[in-house]
Amino acid sequence: MEIPSKYDPSKVESKWYEYWMKHDMFRSVPDAREPYTIVIPPPNVTGVLHMGHMLNNTIQDILIRRARLLGKNACWVPGTDHASIATEAKIVAKLAAEGIQKSSLSREEFLKHAWEWTHKHGGIILEQLKKLGASCDWKRTKFTMDDDMSESVIHVFVDLYRKGLIYRGTRMVNWDPQAKTALSDEEVEYREVQSKLYYVSYPIEGSSESVTIATTRPETILGDTAVCIHPEDPRYTFLKGKRVIVPLVNRAVPVIEDEYVDMSFGTGVLKITPAHDVADYELGLKHHLEVIDIFNEDGTLNEKAQWFTGKDRFVARELVVEELRSRGQLVKEENYVNKVGFSERTHVPIEPRLSVQWFLKMKTLAEPALKNVLNGTIKLHPEKFINTYRHWMENIKDWCISRQLWWGHRIPAWYLPDGSYVVAHHAEEALALAKQKQPHLTAADLKQDEDVLDTWFSSWLWPISVFDGIRNPGNPDIQYYYPTNDLVTAPEILFFWVARMIMAGYEYSGAEPFKNVYLTG
Repeated sequence: MEIPSKYDPSKVESKWYEYWMKHDMFRSVPDAREPYTIVIPPPNVTGVLHMGHMLNNTIQDILIRRARLLGKNACWVPGTDHASIATEAKIVAKLAAEGIQKSSLSREEFLKHAWEWTHKHGGIILEQLKKLGASCDWKRTKFTMDDDMSESVIHVFVDLYRKGLIYRGTRMVNWDPQAKTALSDEEVEYREVQSKLYYVSYPIEGSSESVTIATTRPETILGDTAVCIHPEDPRYTFLKGKRVIVPLVNRAVPVIEDEYVDMSFGTGVLKITPAHDVADYELGLKHHLEVIDIFNEDGTLNEKAQWFTGKDRFVARELVVEELRSRGQLVKEENYVNKVGFSERTHVPIEPRLSVQWFLKMKTLAEPALKNVLNGTIKLHPEKFINTYRHWMENIKDWCISRQLWWGHRIPAWYLPDGSYVVAHHAEEALALAKQKQPHLTAADLKQDEDVLDTWFSSWLWPISVFDGIRNPGNPDIQYYYPTNDLVTAPEILFFWVARMIMAGYEYSGAEPFKNVYLTG
């Protein structure tokens, strides 16, 4: 045998990987040995793997190969994630480059493009993992939109709805004007931004006097329905019980009093726009204020704004400032640094917006997930992340699980002609439930919800669903491989994914989904 003068890793690696695959070296089925299980954090089908994936999967491969050497039945489950927002954004951009607008396609036509993208890029990602030498059991490869995985997602939605944990309601949400969808709080990144603080004069009704109010968002003046003072601020005692005139739209609005006001910010008087600020919305509910939504879903102004209809919100900002200046109502402007929320996916500033969405109540689900990290049943490495985890879980909010997209698991709710709805596993069950309300209904009378579920609503089930433990909780695989042993992932998704998997684990298996979490980076 001739020894080559120069080592060629590609030939050697290919040779041995082909040998391993041919002889099912990574295959795992339940037997009498002790199991050792890892489920891969499924990469998104949005392109190709990056260096973070290389690090993460190398660590997993080391753990899996070590377990094999120790004589354990090592099972490493590979797979990919459909990544609703990120993937849809990529597909929309690809179509736009081809001169095709999403709005010109039907849902079915768009989904055809989405599946073509998925088959192409999902395959690339799996081949990259093989090139890395990942010793996964490839016969167990899963995709979050596989039929069996989708059935598991729908089953969980219906189950949680029937338990009273999922509800539909109007709430203030984080709105992404580019993706035209709601985002959860965890999908918003806050950055310090160099802004302007604009001081605007509001005339007092029936008087020649005015009051000056500072705002970073002058375009939202068009949706103001009150101004607010602190009840103990001596500077504004004269305003109590009065009304002021909103600039440009000439709307008379009340002066309300609330201890929420920070007397040191700006002039100590706040403009209140309940439709476009979370705190203002809460004040609006408390003081029974009118809500005027001035934005379209793409961030342009609508006819309720009365000015600059169709203009982008940031263009409108400049136009409003210019109009205020020309009217002598712009008192001054100052440089100001504030924190602005950006969409994690599209990187555009989010817009607080009132919207009808689906939500999951999290408080009861979070209790065992917090308890079993604090008592050491599940160990976080390094331990410094326990405090971060604890803070999130103790302050958990309801999860907005609906997204205004086409790519993803469609919400299993069907609407009746009168606006009521039923939640069911499939259309046939939905019709049967609807007939209990209105016996004369036919399938044509029902319309399925257009929205899809947040990507994380499928991936939080991953350690259970890859072993079909949602649909068939007593099957041999779930009984043998679950709970899994170790999870290797990034700290950035500790709450997005890890915490939610722990919640789902206790809710749907009564046990932790893994024993150790190794957070890299």
